[in-house]
Amino acid sequence: MNLSVPRRTLAAAAFALAGLLAGGAQAATAAPSGPAAALAAPDIPLANVKAHLNELQSIATANGGNRAHGRPGYKASVDFVKAKLDAAGFTTSLQQFTYNGTTGYNLIADWPGGDANQTVMAGAHLDSVGSGAGINDNGSGSAAVLETALAVSRAQLQPAKHLRFGWWGAEELGLVGSRHYVNNLPSTERSKISGYLNFDMIGSPNPGYFVYDDDPVIEKTFKDYFAGLGVATEIETEGDGRSDHASFKNAGIPVGGLFTGASRTKTSAQAQKWGGTAGQAFDRCYHSSCDTTSNINDTALDRNSDAVAHAIWTLSAGTTVPPGDFYESTADVAVPDAGAAVTSALTVSGRSGNAPAALKVGVDIKHTWRGDLVIDLVAPDGTAYRLKNSSSSDSADNVITTYTVDASSEAANGAWKLRVQDVARYDTGYIDSWRLTF
Repeated sequence: MNLSVPRRTLAAAAFALAGLLAGGAQAATAAPSGPAAALAAPDIPLANVKAHLNELQSIATANGGNRAHGRPGYKASVDFVKAKLDAAGFTTSLQQFTYNGTTGYNLIADWPGGDANQTVMAGAHLDSVGSGAGINDNGSGSAAVLETALAVSRAQLQPAKHLRFGWWGAEELGLVGSRHYVNNLPSTERSKISGYLNFDMIGSPNPGYFVYDDDPVIEKTFKDYFAGLGVATEIETEGDGRSDHASFKNAGIPVGGLFTGASRTKTSAQAQKWGGTAGQAFDRCYHSSCDTTSNINDTALDRNSDAVAHAIWTLSAGTTVPPGDFYESTADVAVPDAGAAVTSALTVSGRSGNAPAALKVGVDIKHTWRGDLVIDLVAPDGTAYRLKNSSSSDSADNVITTYTVDASSEAANGAWKLRVQDVARYDTGYIDSWRLTF
């Protein structure tokens, strides 16, 4: 986990999967599938997860003591995980990117089958810092996700939704790999990811049990699991927005995950609740050379690995949701620097009555400083609905998210416009695409 990355304002709106599926200007309404049988997740063998950690430790030992971006230990780690997945029947791909003049890699693995318009994705960063082997941070998450994927293969699971797993490079340098992956997904592909689950540091030696609170459905899935074990949980705040889930959340994708703590100190109340040592860091070896295979709490790793599998089995087995109709404009429109507002128009036709009270406005704007942008949806009668104000503190790039507008007073049919203005100097961009989902 990279806790040195500054907090950034993240888009809070989640993509509504229904109605954000690939197609032409208007998608046909699909018949819903029947509910899938909800099978119980298998127990994930702790011994298997620890065997993966031993392999990652051996790789680090043989390659200068680490598995950091741009170092041979990282590529060897990727090759190890990929070989396991290839043998298990996954379709794998390596995505390359360049950072600090060196090549990095993301590893993506897809399990055949399931509704590709509804993809449940789980991931973890595979790189370490340069000062150590990174076995808790983040061999623990990487190994648990790997063993869960192998359990999917052993079970020959046939979920209703499509399953995808990812291992990210250069997280420790600022979420570089996961951001590259998300930013290079077409908007139609991003909209197919119904949830991304992140696992970064899940075997801390003085562990807490923390659950991300970004998406209520995913959060409840994990909380219910731990409640069944009689283990209390707390909301994760130490790494909020500072691991790879931020790359997905920033694109409007629902996210969730687990965490057992890094450099923060365990309180007396937490020690009473979870055991361990009060007044001591959750992980005293965080980002240090002592983050080796001896820096793992077996109970925490076992519980969290089982929780990973529980979430994958549970969230992928739901009823397939039929898509709504959508209307999309994919014509690029340049947004002038500190200039007049520009518009991109699309026409809605063939509908009866008014627009919905929860009209979804999917926006994909490429821009080097999104804080400069003011964005409005303009209805056919000229009524403007403010989607985004400018903010000098919003220093991130791009606006890739979905807004919800109560447009129930507007006639559905007619020419709708997305209006964008850059109100400050020195940054440029363009409207890549946008869509309305009814």
